[in-house]
Amino acid sequence: MSEVKISAEPRTEFGKGGARRTRRAGLVPAVLYGHGSAPRHIALPAREFAAAIRHGGMNQVFSVDLTDGGPVLALPKAIQRDPIRDTFEHVDLIIVQRGEKVTVDVPVQLIGEAARGTLVVTEHDTLSINAEALHLPEHLEVSIEGLEAGSHVTAGDVTLPSGVSLAGDAETILAVISVAPTAEQLEGEGAGEAAPEAAEAAEAEATETAEATAEA
Repeated sequence: MSEVKISAEPRTEFGKGGARRTRRAGLVPAVLYGHGSAPRHIALPAREFAAAIRHGGMNQVFSVDLTDGGPVLALPKAIQRDPIRDTFEHVDLIIVQRGEKVTVDVPVQLIGEAARGTLVVTEHDTLSINAEALHLPEHLEVSIEGLEAGSHVTAGDVTLPSGVSLAGDAETILAVISVAPTAEQLEGEGAGEAAPEAAEAAEAEATETAEATAEA
């Protein structure tokens, strides 16, 4: 994954009020730290940052151009979003160096189709890996083609690119292949769900009738 250049300016206002003013100016409040450096409070251009994250995800490497220093390579460590506006509230960036290996979570995509009559249940959709900061894969793939019911896919089944290694347990289950329910089973489940509701309605109607009789 290639690095994305992004400008940054020092941030002198803090607290909720300062953060709101920063965001109203089209910037994202951020903190840059790591490798023994004192934390730097900075602001990033919101549009450029959002575009980079949409393309590269949480593992996008940034070349942060500081107005009070040279460019610094950094990875997002934590991102706070506004769930309603879908905007970025705050970003933690950790400094990395060329050639340095980092531990990150990478999305895993299942490719192919399991055997007919089966259901694929995803247990984990990311995989923790160790890789060079500037050569992080955007995603990993593992095939489920033709797998029968009772099969499962583990982290160890994923073919990793050169220079990438697992950071977690190879036995971690990513997906399980089970027998798909039949139409009759689904209809039975629907009837089972409807039965309690029908019983409750009948009970309520009986209560209302009894109350009306008593009042009469």
